Amino acid sequence: MKNLIQHLSQFLSTPRLETFHKVLAQRTRYITVVLEDIYQSQNASAVLRTCDCVGIQDVHIIENKNRFKLNPEVVLGSAKWLNLRKYNGEDNNTDSTIQQLRSQGYRIIATSPHLNDVELDELDLNKGKLALFFGNELKGLTNNALDQADEYLKIPNAGFTESFNISVSAAIILYQLTRKLRSSEIKWELEDTERDNLLLDWLRISIKKPELIEATFNRRMEN
Repeated sequence: MKNLIQHLSQFLSTPRLETFHKVLAQRTRYITVVLEDIYQSQNASAVLRTCDCVGIQDVHIIENKNRFKLNPEVVLGSAKWLNLRKYNGEDNNTDSTIQQLRSQGYRIIATSPHLNDVELDELDLNKGKLALFFGNELKGLTNNALDQADEYLKIPNAGFTESFNISVSAAIILYQLTRKLRSSEIKWELEDTERDNLLLDWLRISIKKPELIEATFNRRMEN
């Protein structure tokens, strides 16, 4: 992989390649985002844009009733730099999403006012990796997601309205938590292999006809 990365890197300008490495150094999988049945493309796109800006690499998309759609004018191409994992093959995709995340060591954090909730400033990052669940614009998270959550998170609110818009909530929460994470002693960075895999993906989507370049490279390596 290293040789292929080195070869493909020749087709990018030095400033562009430096940007890739700079961004990779800030990427994390310690925090991941889960969107359950989001149906407004503006909100969906705004959340992805925020994830890219704060360094969240993986976004898990649950499609139970609503199909996830993007608004190109809002997302501004940010989605191509993220790993989007869709769950839509079962009757209740929330269950399978939670099971998979738990198997990867994630805590399930429901962003919703709840009897046993914790405010944003008080969320303990040291307890382990966390998957932040955001619900749709009309009803929020489903009871199924709420019942299976390990913890409940809320943003302090000084107004009459019960909650923030989903895209605003995601921006506030992710900005604050990622800043707190980077100032901690937690090992939040990607592993070297993860960085290499992402860099290779980003090179492939940034170069014209990468498959032809790789085929030529592979033939040369075989001889």
